[in-house]
Amino acid sequence: MNSISLTSPILVIAYKELRDSLRNRWILFMGSIFMLLSLSVTFAGSAVTGELALPPLANLMSSLSTTSVFIIPLAAILLSYDSFVGEQEAGTLLLLLSYPISRSQILIGKLLGHSVVMLITTSCAFGSTAVLLLVFGSQYSVVEVVSVFGQFIISSNLLALIFILLGYIVSLRATEKAKAVAGLLFVWFILVLIYDLLLLTVLVSDVVFMDKQVLNILIALNPTDLYRAINLVSVDADSTGTAFAMIGEIDWGMSVMYSLMLVWICALVVISQRIFSRKPL
Repeated sequence: MNSISLTSPILVIAYKELRDSLRNRWILFMGSIFMLLSLSVTFAGSAVTGELALPPLANLMSSLSTTSVFIIPLAAILLSYDSFVGEQEAGTLLLLLSYPISRSQILIGKLLGHSVVMLITTSCAFGSTAVLLLVFGSQYSVVEVVSVFGQFIISSNLLALIFILLGYIVSLRATEKAKAVAGLLFVWFILVLIYDLLLLTVLVSDVVFMDKQVLNILIALNPTDLYRAINLVSVDADSTGTAFAMIGEIDWGMSVMYSLMLVWICALVVISQRIFSRKPL
């Protein structure tokens, strides 16, 4: 690690963020939350119907994506909200900028470190669930489980990246950590709760203007709905019989939806970099 840290400022900062997360046990805490959530939905989700049985894979992924769409953005916000305003309050951001390192390298280094943190937590939690599902559920196909959970982990990390970048933007704009938290919770409330609920209301109401093209655009405008659509399209969402399964009726293929997630990430990186480059200290 020393040889890497001496040659790349981006890796130095990424390693520092990863080490901080390990030191304050953030990875352990969030990994436990994700694993508890995943195992509960998988092995105890059927208890509400009065029986204990492993669910069909389509129902399982529908339930997992529905619950994860609330937790993953919150975890990303908690990881990133004080990335800049916290360091500014402590005076370490000014010290960091006094070294021969550009603001873009600082931004990318933090993003890389936080991405690795989220990748570790989601991969351990959801990967363990997939292994246990194959051990205790003989009705599942190994190829199908690996494919579906692999897609679930990838899309979960893309969603986390988007909310980490939203956290950077708010953190760069905020003057206090408390204001950054409040601003990000408002963003989470709008994107995860209000927008989702309004979209579902329109879908269920079957209003006249809601053709497929309008539905596609509305889903593309919210990364949480894109995330839900990716994981519903990857399984037979119609068989779940839930209202959210209607989001899986999007016309676009997986490659287009993943491309849209990457467009979100690239756009937010550019916005973050521009705000950081103009930020006075």
